[in-house]
Amino acid sequence: MPSTKKIPAFTALPGQLERLKDAIERYRDQPGAAMPVLQEAQNIFGYLPEEVQIEVAEGLGMSLSEVYGIVSFYAQFTLYPKGKTQVDVCMGTACYVKGAGEILERVERKLGCAAGEVTEDGMFSIDATRCIGACGLAPVMVVGGDVYGLLVPDEVDGILEKYM
Repeated sequence: MPSTKKIPAFTALPGQLERLKDAIERYRDQPGAAMPVLQEAQNIFGYLPEEVQIEVAEGLGMSLSEVYGIVSFYAQFTLYPKGKTQVDVCMGTACYVKGAGEILERVERKLGCAAGEVTEDGMFSIDATRCIGACGLAPVMVVGGDVYGLLVPDEVDGILEKYM
């Protein structure tokens, strides 16, 4: 399902930019300051849009491309807002060969958005993830921290209904 969703414009809530600037100030002179600053920024904003990356780059005297390189390399960082309930479908080898692609398609159809997106109401976000370490339960889906294994596509709708 190709992405057609428009990412909402970034707007900082009161106090968020001040908290980011405080974090930059605390770490500015430490080697490797970008990682802890970006981790705090993600905690503050929930994701790392370009505007936040620019603040970090300017505050730490780095280029935007250096900051983006860090953000795009590490899986802990996200460039887009997440929904209130996170849905992760494992696409590791064991899950993939046991039908995770069909599970993901069913999740996307049920929620009306593609992997990497957030539902229009902001309630769910979907990600196709790397191995989550539950290979014996393949294929696996994690919804709001709850793990569901040995899935078949027909079970997906019922599982998601519990979170709606």
